[in-house]
Amino acid sequence: MTIQILTHADCLTHEPGAGHPENPERLANILSTLHNSALNTSLSFHDAPLGTDAQILLAHEASHLEIIRETAPDEGEAALDADTRMSPGSLNATLRAVGAACQGVENLMTENAGAVFCATRPPGHHATPTHAMGFCLFNHVAIAALHAREQYKLERIAIVDFDVHHGNGTQDIMQGREGLFYISTHQSPLYPSTGLETENINNNILNVPVHGGTGHATYIEIFQETIVPVLQAYQPELILVSAGFDAHKEDPLAGMALTDETYKWLGTTLQGLANDHCDGKLLSVLEGGYNLSVLPGSVIAYLEGSLKARS
Repeated sequence: MTIQILTHADCLTHEPGAGHPENPERLANILSTLHNSALNTSLSFHDAPLGTDAQILLAHEASHLEIIRETAPDEGEAALDADTRMSPGSLNATLRAVGAACQGVENLMTENAGAVFCATRPPGHHATPTHAMGFCLFNHVAIAALHAREQYKLERIAIVDFDVHHGNGTQDIMQGREGLFYISTHQSPLYPSTGLETENINNNILNVPVHGGTGHATYIEIFQETIVPVLQAYQPELILVSAGFDAHKEDPLAGMALTDETYKWLGTTLQGLANDHCDGKLLSVLEGGYNLSVLPGSVIAYLEGSLKARS
């Protein structure tokens, strides 16, 4: 059993500015570690295509696509907001991330690929239908979900988001759409101050906010008791994952205390749910994770967990 890794060198050319936490080294370190790890023999690497306007417009307004294209600079930097900036390589980077997510769906649905991990950047889950924010330009996982529904007429698609920050953009895009279920664990209170339980909608939105300081044992208990039964009852035909690793205890942008053991458990558990309900179809998209020394190990642990469940 192997896991497909969809990535592209263009994703390294997005430069949001000196000292920015969402920097090219994040992805460079992940890819280097994957290539040099014992896990490498169980991975197959593939170049991501460029995403298309039609794919982007599944989740975003045409005005948003126009703003991103118009803002993309020929040189230097251009700001979309205080935290979200573009460089000359940013447009192609985010288009590769869109293309990776949609190609991952294609590979799962037509090639029996099993599990797919999109090692791309910038992240996407804060991007709303009309705005870039929180380092995110386009919402890759939401686009992938809508692409899967449109192309393959799937009736039940689940997105599980374990980034430490709430995926407000994904929630905005998924909210009220029948057959699409967004599930998020996230530290609360924390940026972007959304994801409250009062926002939950049966079989459409499930927010599970957790306190800062939450560690491995408590997190697993919450996930096992709150999310696993809901996913089992929902019986998704495809599971997509916003795989953010910034809930790690050593991440500088938040205050949770997860470990590589937690991410391995998540990989095993989510792949097991995919095995039980959708013939193993699990697509994971890289979101956050900002400690360069621990991020690659967290990704490795997550993939190890997925492979464990597939063996």
